[in-house]
Amino acid sequence: MNRRSLLSALFLLTIAALILLVVHLFAGAYWTRIAIVIGIYSLLAVSLGLSSGFTGVFSLGHTAFMALGAYTGALLTLPVQVKQSTMQQLPGFLATTQLHFLPATLLAGVLPALVALAVGPAILRLSGHFVSVATLGLLLITREILLNAESLTRGARTFTGVLPLTNLWWVFLWGAIAVYVSWRIKRSAIGREMFASREDPLAAQALGVSILRARLLAFVISAFFTGIAGCLYAHFILAFSARTFYLPVTFEVISMLVVGGMGSVSGAVLGAVILSGFKEAVRVLEPGFAIGPIRVPPIYGLAQIAMAFLFILFMMLRPKGLLGDREIGGLFWWDWFRRRSASLVERS
Repeated sequence: MNRRSLLSALFLLTIAALILLVVHLFAGAYWTRIAIVIGIYSLLAVSLGLSSGFTGVFSLGHTAFMALGAYTGALLTLPVQVKQSTMQQLPGFLATTQLHFLPATLLAGVLPALVALAVGPAILRLSGHFVSVATLGLLLITREILLNAESLTRGARTFTGVLPLTNLWWVFLWGAIAVYVSWRIKRSAIGREMFASREDPLAAQALGVSILRARLLAFVISAFFTGIAGCLYAHFILAFSARTFYLPVTFEVISMLVVGGMGSVSGAVLGAVILSGFKEAVRVLEPGFAIGPIRVPPIYGLAQIAMAFLFILFMMLRPKGLLGDREIGGLFWWDWFRRRSASLVERS
């Protein structure tokens, strides 16, 4: 990473940490919950961007990794007494073990990464809409496995009793790590191979780039961070089922990535912030509202409708998103600082 990229990354992370500190000290529970949701969705968008944005492999199945991470983390942190009373059919290790949140979160990322490593070589040999359909099949298969593994997941019933361990700082820590790793990969030789495989696979192969290796590495790392996001989400909402991690979540994360920019790390975060805030603002209107003498009746599901409309609008008017492949740090503050410094030097 060159000096400019490092300074941009440190600047943005410092700003994010200061914002979170203000939220933690002065905001109430409502705004804290919104900040946590934005952080988790930012982690999901950055993770998906690492796979789909860098390599061009448009995945519709990343929510499967989120579900695996959620169940893994919840099972590993569940108190032994709760397991013995409500989940008597658990295997010996799971039935008698309760891990700290950090190792449980790491394992919640490792399991999806291993699954991605196992299925990736078969799926990533495909291209175009074929790989999208294959990843969607992965989501469907994972969902059915979770629904039928009643001894581990309680099947179609809601998985409850999850400890409330997710907070702002855990979310910020993992989000910062994901942003840093993605940024380093993007600026590295393997990152250039990923972008080359996205832009022109045949030309990249002619130059000696291993398309499958680049795609598989991005897929596995992306699955790791997606699993961690699932673990954080599970310990935030505290009750979930296999139906929680399905197409609506997939659509929301893809929308955030499209709005921010498919090949931009900071664009993925920007898209998550914009759409999460937009969704929360529209959700307030769902019970109904008044405009002068006109009373608008309740429109439940308005947030999803509005997000779909915004997604279509971006696809039509700005298909590359707000930033495209560029980064927000280099676009704004660094160039402004450089021009300002040059102007001061000339005046002196």
